[in-house]
Amino acid sequence: MLLAYKSCKYANHASNLTALIANKLLNQFDVPAFIVDPVTTDEFIDVARISGVPGIERKSRSHALNIKYSARKAASEIGIDLADTKFIIAHLGSGFSIAAVEGGEIIDVNDALLGMGPFSVQRAGGLPISGILDKIFLDGKNKENAEQLFSQESGLKGYLGTNQFQEIEKRTKDGDKQASLIVNAMVYQIAKEIGGLHAAFSGKTSALILTGGLSNSTLLIEKLKKYLRFIQPLIVYPGSFELEALSQGVLHILNGKETAKEYL
Repeated sequence: MLLAYKSCKYANHASNLTALIANKLLNQFDVPAFIVDPVTTDEFIDVARISGVPGIERKSRSHALNIKYSARKAASEIGIDLADTKFIIAHLGSGFSIAAVEGGEIIDVNDALLGMGPFSVQRAGGLPISGILDKIFLDGKNKENAEQLFSQESGLKGYLGTNQFQEIEKRTKDGDKQASLIVNAMVYQIAKEIGGLHAAFSGKTSALILTGGLSNSTLLIEKLKKYLRFIQPLIVYPGSFELEALSQGVLHILNGKETAKEYL
C-alpha cells in the first residue's frame, strides 16, 4: 500500500499522504492504523468497467469516503436497510463524483479525477475525443501538461478564470451572462449524469443525495432541483463528512461490527 501511494500508481492525490503519515504514527506509538474508503475504492460491476476501447478500462476513483457515509446516513434516516438501497449520490466539490450506490457499494461512478462525467470547478469531465487529440497533438502538449490542463485548469476555472464558486455565483446574480451560461451548462451536465444512473437503476432509485461543498449553494441546488424533482426523495447533505466517516469506519472495526480487509 505504501509503495502504491508513494508512486501515485492509482492516483496523484493529497489523500495519498494519509497512509504514509499513519504508518509513522503506528510505528511511533505502537497502535493499529486503518484507512477508510479511499478514493480508489473499487466495487464496480463488470459492465461498468467497459470503456468502448479494448485496453482502456474505466477506473473507480471517487469521493468514496463521503459517498459511502452519506449512503449509510440516508438509509438510517429513511428507515431502509442499507443492503436494500439504490442511491444516486452526487458529491459536488472541486471535483464531482456522481455514483450509483447499491447496497452501500459504489457499483458505478465517473472518474472524479480525470475521466468521464460533468465538468466541475476545475476539472474537464467527459470531452469530445477529437478535441482532446487536437489539444495534445496540435498544441504540442505532453502527458503531464495535458493532465494539468484537464484536472486543474478546466471547468469553471478554465472558462471564468476562478475556482471560487461564491465569486462566480455573485457574478451570475450581477448579470454576467457568460458566468450564467457556464454555470447552467455545468448544472445541465450534472443533471444528465444523474439521469443516466437513474435509468441504470430502471427508475427504481431509493433516493437522490446531493452532497459536497457546492451543495451549500442555494443557487446550484435550486437549479438542479428544476431538472431532478422526478427523483424522490431528494436529500441534500451540504458539505463533506470525512472526519465523521473516518471515525465511524474505524469504530466499526474496533467494536467488532466489521472486519478490516487486507490490502492486496
